[in-house]
Amino acid sequence: MLEKLVAFCLRWPWTIVLLTLALTGGGVYVTTERFAIDTDTAHLFSPNIPWRHNEAELYKNFPYIDDIIVAVIDAKTPDQAEDAAKRLEAGLQGMPLMQRVWRPDDDPFLRRNGLLFLAKEDVQRTAGALMGQSEVLGALAQDPSLRGLTATMLDNLKAVGGSQRGMAMYTAGLDEISSAFEKVLSGQPARVDWQKMLAGGKTEDAPRPPGAPEPGKRRIVLVKPIIDYAALEPGEESIALVRKTAADLGLTSANGVTVRLTGQVPLADEEFATVAENMALNMSITLGVVTLILFAALRSPKLILAVLATLLAGLAMTSGAGILAIGRFNMISVAFAALFIGLGVDFGIQFATRYREERHGDDDLDRALIAAAGGIGGSLTLAAVALLAGFFCFLPTDFRGVSELGLIAGMGMIIAYVATLTFLPAAIKLLHPRAERVPIYTASLAAVDHWIAHHRFFVLAATAAVVVAGLPFLMHLRFDSNPMNLRDQKVESVATFLDLSKDPVTAPNKIEILTGSLDEARALAERLRTLPEVDHVDTIDSLVPHEQDEKLPLIEQAAAAMRGALDPKVKPAPSDSETVKSLLAAAKALRKAGGGAKAPKPVTRFADALEALAKADPATRQAARDAAFVGFEQLLGELRQALGAQRVEPATMPADLRGDWISASGKSRVEVTPKGDSNDLDVMKHFAEAVGKIAPQASGGPVIVSEAGKTVTRAFLLAGVYAFAAIFLILVAALRRATDVALTLGPLVLAGIMSLQAADLLGMSLNFANIIALPLMFGVGVAFHIYYVIAWRNGTVDMLASSLTRAIFFSALTTGTAFGSLIFSSHPGTASMGELLAISLLFTLLAAFIIVPAFLGPPPAPTSDQNFGKGTIA
Repeated sequence: MLEKLVAFCLRWPWTIVLLTLALTGGGVYVTTERFAIDTDTAHLFSPNIPWRHNEAELYKNFPYIDDIIVAVIDAKTPDQAEDAAKRLEAGLQGMPLMQRVWRPDDDPFLRRNGLLFLAKEDVQRTAGALMGQSEVLGALAQDPSLRGLTATMLDNLKAVGGSQRGMAMYTAGLDEISSAFEKVLSGQPARVDWQKMLAGGKTEDAPRPPGAPEPGKRRIVLVKPIIDYAALEPGEESIALVRKTAADLGLTSANGVTVRLTGQVPLADEEFATVAENMALNMSITLGVVTLILFAALRSPKLILAVLATLLAGLAMTSGAGILAIGRFNMISVAFAALFIGLGVDFGIQFATRYREERHGDDDLDRALIAAAGGIGGSLTLAAVALLAGFFCFLPTDFRGVSELGLIAGMGMIIAYVATLTFLPAAIKLLHPRAERVPIYTASLAAVDHWIAHHRFFVLAATAAVVVAGLPFLMHLRFDSNPMNLRDQKVESVATFLDLSKDPVTAPNKIEILTGSLDEARALAERLRTLPEVDHVDTIDSLVPHEQDEKLPLIEQAAAAMRGALDPKVKPAPSDSETVKSLLAAAKALRKAGGGAKAPKPVTRFADALEALAKADPATRQAARDAAFVGFEQLLGELRQALGAQRVEPATMPADLRGDWISASGKSRVEVTPKGDSNDLDVMKHFAEAVGKIAPQASGGPVIVSEAGKTVTRAFLLAGVYAFAAIFLILVAALRRATDVALTLGPLVLAGIMSLQAADLLGMSLNFANIIALPLMFGVGVAFHIYYVIAWRNGTVDMLASSLTRAIFFSALTTGTAFGSLIFSSHPGTASMGELLAISLLFTLLAAFIIVPAFLGPPPAPTSDQNFGKGTIA
């Protein structure tokens, strides 16, 4: 049948070539117009898996926690960080492509009611401190000038009297103001820290309005962008807009502020950018090296052109077919190109090498091509069917990444097989290469054949010894299901993600649980807080203060006492001459009230500063006034908010804040944070398992990492069983002898075991990316071993010296080049895939060239049921 197919193509070569080129053009068009890649590793799994279903339900009810940009702002001072965050948030509000912009560490509602979130004792202390300072604050509010400041400080000194504690607090305040004035006099920017001053110099004791951000140097702004899912980098425009806004606002390292982006959107986009980096260059170099290998294998530019044309045509058609079948590639299925080059070129080399051998014996081009189809067609068919069965066995698994790869690879094998037996002969016919003058075999390798034949048991025993010795490494091999380890750690989004993971407050890897109601969420949260793996649990109740009935009266008392400061009758501002006069008078009065020459050093320092200001120019005095009162006016504004606190309940919260925890349908969200490094694989697994026992509906990063590893293991075990069974049945039907089937699959299994042992010995672990090396090399190994077993059944002797080994060797080189080029990828996951493929290919070749001949032994006497293809190689 295959001979008739090739003969038909040789009668109509132009028709076959033009038809193939038309299909190739269609594949190129579909690929260029509709190419898309999904970089979300969670989408590598079927949405029907329970944890994927839980995740989908969570995001359906709370869309603002999915596909977000996290802007992490770091500055030199807390004030600078706070100012930068406010400006960035305001700058992004209302921008196109922005659905929502908010700050999780600074919600206006929580800031207004911040005092209620302090412990009752802290509220009492804060309220008492404010009432104790009410006269001072009121006096300053009524006369916010240097005149008012000096008068107030002088009155306060008199009021302190002989109180040692009062004097200590007073002098600390003087030092704070003096330091600011001295900076102004020297031409430096300055600002009085009123919170520190009112706390007696101790910032941590200052009555900081609760609800305001903690005094750290980091702030976070969250952005929910509009995503263009049709683009290769869906969040590219939104990310660029955030970066541009930050730059336009001067939030740059040159100004002491850094803005770094992470979150699902930047992580996904930079993931694709890393994968795509140098891809075109690597592909060009790979094709160049493959061309050189083909030249060494085929020694004919026309044959090389025909094989390369077949390969590229098949690649284009496979790509187009894959997009039509699936819609978009994923991080694993996109590797079909390397797979197709590796396996597709094998078919071409096998056919072209067999053609060369037939052409050496018969100078007629058509007869040589037809004879090549008869000689190698059976092996190609069996190899293609076995590969097809192996790849299609991944279709029913829940590991969608490999399932889709299996579908594309299976279609690719069909395309490669058909193209090899149709387009390739037609192209060779039209190119009409010269006749072969030299025999196609390697006589020098016959000595190796003879050595293996005479030392079969030694080879087999050595193989068994290596496998047994490596069993501890095989048992130690682990699966790393943390997707962050597949990414470039130096990329901004990844480095920032890892930075946030170090702090439980900002750790991104939290578990999210969807409950039916707030009561369910409360009950679940209480149970989760008892787990040793849990750092803290949040629900909407985390935003509801405790003991409000006791705290609200205290706040009302403080507000009543502070009414003169919060709603003052402001005096007219003094003239500059009046300011000078008041400064000099205050300096003299301070020295006298402080004890003259025996006055405390802070008092004389303050008096010196006042005298220096009196002698300075008006602009300097205005700068001193600003340094003293800008922070004071801000403090009053914050106190005005804080002392206006009202009862907080979920029902009284703003819609945006409430919607982050309770959905429109009434479902409630529970957020659980782990102890320790939330990006550590063991921490995530133990955390997810502990929470999962109480809340099976849990989702989030740790659950994905934990459950994805189990899903992958189950998928490969299931697919492996299916593939092995399917290929076994195919080989039984084709070879008709169980021993021949065992001789085909046995060395392949050993090669796989040794590959995994070597991987662990070299410090590698399996992951979502490199695990596809297993089905790839299984496919390559099945093809190689089938070629050998069928040749052996047909009576081939000196296997390594035959043209078949030459074809397999150069096919392996091209496969190794295609797979090995992945090692140089900028993407760590893709690079690890190339490393494991290279290791697997090495052991597959060792098995094919050494273990298989030792397994097979002398060829059997030919029988009618073994005539799988006309003629023999030897």
